[in-house]
Amino acid sequence: MLETLGYASPDELMAATVPEDIRLAQTLALGEGLSEQDALEHLRAIAAQNQVWRSFIGLGYANTITPLVIQRNVLENPGWYTQYTPYQPEIAQGRLEALLNFQTMVTDLTGLEIANASLLDEGTAAAEAMTLSFNVRKRKDVKTFWVSDACHPQTIDVVKTRAQPLGIQVVVGDHRNFDVAVPIFGALLQYPATDGAVYDYRDFIVQAHEQKALVTVAADLLSLTLLAPPGELGADIAVGSTQRFGVPLGYGGPHAAYFATLDRYARKLPGRLVGVSKDSYEKPALRLALQTREQHIRRDSATSNICTAQVLLAIMASMYAVYHGPKGLKAIATRIHHLTTTLATALTQAGFSVGTTPYFDTLRVNVGDRQPDIVSRAAQQHINLRILNAETVVVALDETTTEQDIQDLLGIFTGAQSELPQAAASPLAHHCPLSRTSDYLTHPVFNTYHSETEMLRYLQRLQSKDLSLTTAMIPLGSCTMKLNATAEMVPITWPEFGQIHPFVPSDQVRGYHKLFQELEEWLSEITGFAGVSLQPNAGAQGEYTGLLVIREYHRQRGETHRTVCLIPESAHGTNPASAVMAGMKVVAVACDDNGDIDLQDLTAKADKHGDQLAALMVTYPSTHGVFETGIRQICDVVHAHGGQVYMDGANMNAQVGLCRPADFGADVCHLNLHKTFCIPHGGGGPGVGPIGVQDHLKPFLPGHGLVSHVGGEKAIGAVTSAPWGSASILPISWMYIAMMGAAGLKQATEIAILNANYIAHQLRGHYDILYTGKHGLIAHECIIDLRPFRKSAGITVEDVAKRLIDYGFHPPTMSWPVAGTLMIEPTESESKAELDRFCEAMIAIRGEIEAIATHQIDADNNPLKQSPHTTEDLVSDWDRPYDRQQAVFPTNWTRDNKFWPAVNRIDQAFGDRNLACSCPPLTAYKSES
Repeated sequence: MLETLGYASPDELMAATVPEDIRLAQTLALGEGLSEQDALEHLRAIAAQNQVWRSFIGLGYANTITPLVIQRNVLENPGWYTQYTPYQPEIAQGRLEALLNFQTMVTDLTGLEIANASLLDEGTAAAEAMTLSFNVRKRKDVKTFWVSDACHPQTIDVVKTRAQPLGIQVVVGDHRNFDVAVPIFGALLQYPATDGAVYDYRDFIVQAHEQKALVTVAADLLSLTLLAPPGELGADIAVGSTQRFGVPLGYGGPHAAYFATLDRYARKLPGRLVGVSKDSYEKPALRLALQTREQHIRRDSATSNICTAQVLLAIMASMYAVYHGPKGLKAIATRIHHLTTTLATALTQAGFSVGTTPYFDTLRVNVGDRQPDIVSRAAQQHINLRILNAETVVVALDETTTEQDIQDLLGIFTGAQSELPQAAASPLAHHCPLSRTSDYLTHPVFNTYHSETEMLRYLQRLQSKDLSLTTAMIPLGSCTMKLNATAEMVPITWPEFGQIHPFVPSDQVRGYHKLFQELEEWLSEITGFAGVSLQPNAGAQGEYTGLLVIREYHRQRGETHRTVCLIPESAHGTNPASAVMAGMKVVAVACDDNGDIDLQDLTAKADKHGDQLAALMVTYPSTHGVFETGIRQICDVVHAHGGQVYMDGANMNAQVGLCRPADFGADVCHLNLHKTFCIPHGGGGPGVGPIGVQDHLKPFLPGHGLVSHVGGEKAIGAVTSAPWGSASILPISWMYIAMMGAAGLKQATEIAILNANYIAHQLRGHYDILYTGKHGLIAHECIIDLRPFRKSAGITVEDVAKRLIDYGFHPPTMSWPVAGTLMIEPTESESKAELDRFCEAMIAIRGEIEAIATHQIDADNNPLKQSPHTTEDLVSDWDRPYDRQQAVFPTNWTRDNKFWPAVNRIDQAFGDRNLACSCPPLTAYKSES
């Protein structure tokens, strides 16, 4: 490939590609890479420093049993975890069905009308509910959000963090003493409460509605199999975590949150929404509804950074519900509740007070001055309890709790061994006014696959409908779909990482903290930054966190007037959304004809907004896939006006080992560990988006209200529910860096750049390469221009993308950052054979376009307009002016390795006009029989 490009060595190509004034002069101080076996053994020793105690802490986290059929065939299966966000629905029908199941599960259990396909965690879901309530409020002068003091403290912490930049005042109080004289636009309640109490919120909700306020209920989803759902209580929004539906604790994440609301707020709903549409044969087909919200967020009126989901974990949770079904879920909940009632009865008989409020799985126990002895006895048995205050202990039970656990807990409280009593009448007996009477999960999908045989086949059927990295290259620009090595994935299911509650004492997680320390040090060395925070649990969350740190830096210096954020027109859609969420005003900066930031326009905007300039958000290499030669000068302009430079780290895969953001002017940079550092995308999540900062910003790194040693001494509030975000998948990136070492990381970057330039070279002459840098080279991705073909042949970028599916590829990124283009990023993981196969496909498609332009093929009925082709096309009447072989087997490779899309091209507009976002009703199945 180097010979094809005319270069003698990788060093020579890098010298021609990366600007000389930013290139690293030294090798990264990371040492040599370890073998897979040595790295795993080293990580085993680290994991062994964690202690897996029995935790009855609660706080919205619960031990759970992951059905092994789900663990092996989803969590540990590259056919599921290497998928990308389902922007190409024809080759994502399996995962879309699983997410539709998730949405249906949530709407059924919450009693609301519509739900999204997951958010990051319960705290951020609650914050999104606050934002939605704020944006739709009737009285624009009302800026108070009321929060119950019975909410989980980490949720309150995240809500306060998110409220501050928007000018929202958060008032925390007791719902039983709600002051109706205080005007509010929204309220947040916990159900059951953080101490386990189950309150009847109906009177409060009526009072809030009288003020035209929306009420959000943060609800434990499993409890809703026994409790009246939030929708029946009158709630407008329900949020929460689905972690206890078979997703490991993982020291805090990743876990899929849910968000449900009323149909009238469908177009304000944050996050992704799976909807039902139809394909060209009128067959039902699934897709992301209202998809343009995700890819083209409105800059100046952005209200939510919605590029955030936990797809893989949402799929696990949905499959947990499918596997157990409504009867199974209710049986699990009933058993937990029975054990809780047994413990409550025993404690009451032993002289402890557990209160008179109904409960589900959590007890608030008044222990008086006996707490030190109780805590000591618990520690002797390796049991964690939640210490609420000097006289109160909270005990939360879960799916894994046994009668022996109840016996042990009773002994811990009483100091003696005694027999368990017969449980008293259940507080949630059917006569209780809060007992659930309505049905849920009545759809056939939740009532069919309850044996492992049937579940396994269902999972395999869905997997076969999705193109993943196990099938072919996914050449998505700006998304870095690279190899997720098996050795990197192995540790995530080790109990020493997976079965630890996020709020255990720090002396039980010395291994985790050793891993955090080493990973932070390595990322600091790779980026050049003085400090790193691992808390943000998505790339977009990292953007937001970095801007909050900049905002706090200016505030501490008495420069609160600095609110302008300069953002190039080519920026990621999440950039302006993050800036608006951080309370900043977005000012766009033009790009020149080469796609680089227009330095003259930047200087003019910086001059104009000098005293108000807070930050510049810049992606490097640029969003157009080029190493801009003026990056140092760009940073200097911003610094000269008192602003800070935020660098979007989406394209770090072109920098590692070659240059470092901190060295050439960035003050803060987020990293996508799910891109550059090999955490898999998992169908659109999980992700991790840590930030690195210069020394002057270290004091403001995010803290956490429940853990004292997190963040800087002047820390901003928590941005995620757990102190270290998605801790359990950090071993993936640790393994990647440990195995690669300094030389391997640099080589990976060089190969990524080589591969991209090789593709650009092979396609040049067939397609126009839209932007190039010095010497006609690009960075790690290239943009090919398809706009001329609309005029010459009536062919759109979508036609080319869908036709690529027939050739066995996932299409590249469409129409971003330039409409009518494809953005291609091959990564370093792909072989020359795969790159050549891709180029051959693109060249063949170019020939098909030419045949249309020269009228050799019908302009409206041709392989591109009818793509992708399915088995339906093989068995249907064929009246097209091209043969079936050309349609479905355009190359020799596809004859032997055909990937069949599950549906034909989907009608996107129909799906948005006819929004349907849950499993079809039973009547739909009856009509087919």
